[in-house]
Amino acid sequence: HTKNMEINLFQTSVTTQEQWEEMLATKGLTVVDVYQQWCGPCRAVVSLLKKIKNELGDDFLHFATAEADSIDALERYRGKCEPTFLFYGGGELVAVLRGANAPMLQRLIVDELGKEKMVLEQGGERKRVSRLVLGQLFKLLIMDCNFLTSTVSTTKSYTIAIIKPDAVAHGKTSDIIMKIQDAGFEIMAHEERTLTETEARHFYQHKETEAHFDDLVQFMSSGPSYILVLSQVDGSDNVVPAWREFIGPADTEEARREKPESLRAQYGTKALFNAVHGSEDSDQASRELAFFFPNFGTATALKQDGEEVHVERTLALIRPDVARENREEILAQIHKSGFTVALQREVTLSEEQVRQFYSQHVDAEYFPALLQSMTSGPVLALALARTGAVQHWRNILGPADIKKANEENPECLRAQFTVQDKPINQIHGSASLQEAEQEINFFFPKQQTLAVIKPDAMEEHKEEILEAIRGRGFSVTQLKETELSREIAEEFYKEHKGKPFFSQLVDFMCRGPCAMLVLTKENAVEEWRTMMGPTDPEKAKETSPQSLRARFAADILHNSVHGSSNEQHAREKIYFIFGDIGTPTELNSCKETDQSTSGNR
Repeated sequence: HTKNMEINLFQTSVTTQEQWEEMLATKGLTVVDVYQQWCGPCRAVVSLLKKIKNELGDDFLHFATAEADSIDALERYRGKCEPTFLFYGGGELVAVLRGANAPMLQRLIVDELGKEKMVLEQGGERKRVSRLVLGQLFKLLIMDCNFLTSTVSTTKSYTIAIIKPDAVAHGKTSDIIMKIQDAGFEIMAHEERTLTETEARHFYQHKETEAHFDDLVQFMSSGPSYILVLSQVDGSDNVVPAWREFIGPADTEEARREKPESLRAQYGTKALFNAVHGSEDSDQASRELAFFFPNFGTATALKQDGEEVHVERTLALIRPDVARENREEILAQIHKSGFTVALQREVTLSEEQVRQFYSQHVDAEYFPALLQSMTSGPVLALALARTGAVQHWRNILGPADIKKANEENPECLRAQFTVQDKPINQIHGSASLQEAEQEINFFFPKQQTLAVIKPDAMEEHKEEILEAIRGRGFSVTQLKETELSREIAEEFYKEHKGKPFFSQLVDFMCRGPCAMLVLTKENAVEEWRTMMGPTDPEKAKETSPQSLRARFAADILHNSVHGSSNEQHAREKIYFIFGDIGTPTELNSCKETDQSTSGNR
């Protein structure tokens, strides 16, 4: 290394563009920890990197830290909260790893060092990571993934595809996506997601008896994956076998022998690290679609053995007595039965609401007991998704009469979860698909909420945030970009007036353009707040690592996004920004627009 660079133990500190260019000229593999000035390099991996350096003892392996704020070449990485490691060989970017994932980082260092030494010793070309930012790639390749029901055709079949953490970490996502589209597959929806260990166990529960199940779970929760919903442009009867043929055998060695052009042969490294996932059959495809994208249409069509099957939704209500005592046990049985919980909320109903919901039962002999039960505490309302959801839920509930349920089907949920001296069953299920949608709308009505992409996130993360919003099933029914005046910002945040941070908050919101959005979805206020994550990004990283603030926010003030705290607050702020723009029902029939022209203030 040249004398212009400060040597800090085993990592070279790079803080200028000139030093960056000198670093790129270093022979061998250089692993660069890209950091923001406000937070510094990732200390969590320093001991690991030292260990790797000492164990390998290789002169071709180098480590560096680089400050994104002061290096022009790293402009795209500015403002990103999660640790980012760039791998350079011969001045070319050959791999990217996001997140302080120790096992993945160690494996990637060993793999990329081996490749770089092979290039240096034997010649050949390096496989460099595309310079096209992934968010821009999706914008170019996937133009209509807005989860609008009108885009979901009942004449097509769908399957889930996953680009696994190993392929994402090696920077192969863009290459794989282009190959997918070149092969005639249509990407209907997508989401970047890091599975929790619990989610990975649930997703792969059909493999839990296999010897490597725990390794599979650990691998799939080790870093970001890309989840795709695929169909075929030519409208083939069943996309599932076509996708499985395209990805090749699960064993990468077999894939290289039998299907050398398959994705697993090209991008997989070993059995578990085989780059991509494909549903085994149409029934599994429908379950996986419900798992990742429960709002992908209402009753989305798939094909199984030439016949259409549907991902349906049904309403489940767990009445207060059982919700208090047996909630987790019932939820476990719901997941075990192949359902995905698409929507969930606890609500305490008034007598009027119970009478409205059970309007066809008010004259029944049992209604007073039902009314008393439903108003005695919080009801747990769930929208459940899977193929044949309505009938399957009714089957596992059992007969409505609890005496009959105990006699005829003692294993059913209504027989298992009874309350002494209560003559009514404790769990509700919709009777038909039409009734299910009406009941889901009763408990999860379409709502509007106001979302703001703040100035700190506009330049770097606007498109990623908009993609994530649409990917979670929100309709963007109004959107405008504006630069707030001080007067408007003070009025917008008037509830914080008098607090120590008020002036600083107003200054920040006036410093550049922000995007104001009206989002529409069932349970929109709560869903958007969950998607944003805690106000403090440090807490967000601990409790909601996939939330927008965990991914993009710098600190409590510069926390990327804003959302209304409740439905009343949402109505007030929407009116303040956009004027009178109609009800959610009216808005649902409107086409999404890029600029609002009505009632701007």
